[in-house]
Amino acid sequence: MPRYEYRCRACGDTFEVNRPMARAGEPAACPQGHSDTVKLLSTVAVTGRGGGLPGGAPAPSAGGCCGGGCGC
Repeated sequence: MPRYEYRCRACGDTFEVNRPMARAGEPAACPQGHSDTVKLLSTVAVTGRGGGLPGGAPAPSAGGCCGGGCGC
């Protein structure tokens, strides 16, 4: 289940809430009971073994944004 991070505007506390993605936009009260909270943007790091594509294929090294030979 996804974890969402919030900050309370009243006390400044930062806290996390686990909830389904379907409820991601719902407000969350802080553990101190304050209701004035804001959802924070979280970063996600995805790493793999070797930095290639799934299945072990090497990542494209040249060719613009799409990795192909189109020169974009």
